[in-house]
Amino acid sequence: MTRKLILLLSFALFLPSCSPSTSLPTSEVLQTTPFQALSNTATSAPAATPSPTPNPYAALTIDALAARNYGDGQVVDLGVMSESTNFSRHLISYPSDGLTINGFLDLPFGDGLFPVIILLHGYVDPVGYQIETYSARYAASFASAGYLVIHPNYRNYAPSDFGPNEFRVGFAIDILNLIAEVNAQVGQPGLLQTANPDAIFLWGHSMGGGIALRVLTVGADVQGAVLYAAMSGDELRNFEWIRDVLSDGERGSEELTAPEEALQAISPINFYDRISVSVSIHHGDIDEVVPPAWSDELCAQLLALGKLVECFSYHNMPHTFYGSLDTLLIERSIEFFQRFTPAQ
Repeated sequence: MTRKLILLLSFALFLPSCSPSTSLPTSEVLQTTPFQALSNTATSAPAATPSPTPNPYAALTIDALAARNYGDGQVVDLGVMSESTNFSRHLISYPSDGLTINGFLDLPFGDGLFPVIILLHGYVDPVGYQIETYSARYAASFASAGYLVIHPNYRNYAPSDFGPNEFRVGFAIDILNLIAEVNAQVGQPGLLQTANPDAIFLWGHSMGGGIALRVLTVGADVQGAVLYAAMSGDELRNFEWIRDVLSDGERGSEELTAPEEALQAISPINFYDRISVSVSIHHGDIDEVVPPAWSDELCAQLLALGKLVECFSYHNMPHTFYGSLDTLLIERSIEFFQRFTPAQ
């Protein structure tokens, strides 16, 4: 009796790769040729061809993030949380790769157009996280100065949905989707009707600064960014620090199992040449959470690449500022945003 034989074929994967270099190289994408369809006329089945193992890091690289699309919905107003003299605070949600992300939006009273600040908070233990975390006071300061402030709380921070977040790339995807949705929604009826589409900025503290740095290397449609005590663009350095210093071995170990070529392709430090907007860097000189030297190094690297960058060190300030120098940080941030907001 004749038996029909079926040969199962696999398709080649596209594997991004970046060679390590101290000269901040641009990564290259290596690709293999898909297997050609084969016919089988033999009377016995050949040995099975093993399927190639999927590359778990392929979608996490800077190249992969830069090649994909963002913005799959709208920012939704879920109601007023509170009102102050100068602005109203609204609970919001928006979609990001099939997840629902929550946060708040501070809308100044009066007629726009209002420049937009997307404010990225630093690491907070997700257990017991509240939407109005420590960084809400910075949002209030900017809103009182006439900025429309959006404060997302990322995936895996309740009440947002939970989703994949290796190397915190999921957080960056949430911000890239938000930026695309804001750009598409400005001028339309709703919370973003009075937003200035030509003046969208990032402001990120600590982990949020690291997220902002990744977003800048991917190439989001923003006009500038303030990085306040930001994590490094080198993921090997980040996760060794998280494992050994910040969590006593409880976090960071999984990321450090990645091969060197994957770490290179995922790390923003190798793609600073792609940053096309102005950057303002701020760090306290007694910060024990994120080393001040990391910001010093970032400043030197961006200057060497001819980028528009300004760098400030704050004497005797820890990871989160207080008092008069915290006020100075806010004033310098506002001055930076004003400088790069186009005249209306």
